[in-house]
Amino acid sequence: MSALAQKNAVTLKNVDYTYKSKYQTVNALAGVNYEFLSGKFYAIVGRSGSGKTTMLSLMAGLDIPTSGSVSFGDWDTQNMNRDKFRLEHISVIYQSLNLFPLLTAFENVLFPLEYKGMSKRKAKRIASEKLESVGIDKTKHKRLPSMLSGGEQQRVAIARALAAKSEVILADEPTGNLDSENSLNIIQLLKDLAISEKVCVIVVTHDPAVADRADEVIKLSDGKIVD
Repeated sequence: MSALAQKNAVTLKNVDYTYKSKYQTVNALAGVNYEFLSGKFYAIVGRSGSGKTTMLSLMAGLDIPTSGSVSFGDWDTQNMNRDKFRLEHISVIYQSLNLFPLLTAFENVLFPLEYKGMSKRKAKRIASEKLESVGIDKTKHKRLPSMLSGGEQQRVAIARALAAKSEVILADEPTGNLDSENSLNIIQLLKDLAISEKVCVIVVTHDPAVADRADEVIKLSDGKIVD
């Protein structure tokens, strides 16, 4: 499957998503339509339970819509190997970061490259370059995540996404555990990345300061996009 070279990085068409249990049915998303473009930085905002995380999960290919479609260029998530596609084209940055605690910063960035089968020499070069590009200098490459500040750990997670050369980066509350200064630094880094690398960056956030930096803000309420 070739790399995404589309201007339209992610398209949602009439997306509904319903959670069903023995006791209730919850319409998490209802008739969502949106087109996300490469090279732009987006913020998805809304109260808890508005459908933000569900929308992010569908774009990450972790599930498929109850009805409607989520597509990347010509590829629909319902008709693809979503695990393979996510590995090759999408990076997800969680608030918890999901860094491997027993691997160094360098090894955390290196791991997905070697997992993809890249040569060790090339993988090491790219891992080092991407860490330095987000402000993690070589003196910190051999430190475990627990030896880094929250902002530094977030930068390692972003370096890992950069190294993977993902065309779409999805971030769930990436500044939730950071102070205001580090939050703004991380958001500016993601915005610069969208511009310089033509990556589509989509952030779910409760932070108004994050939304203020976005090129476009998508507000969800009761599973629907509102003005």
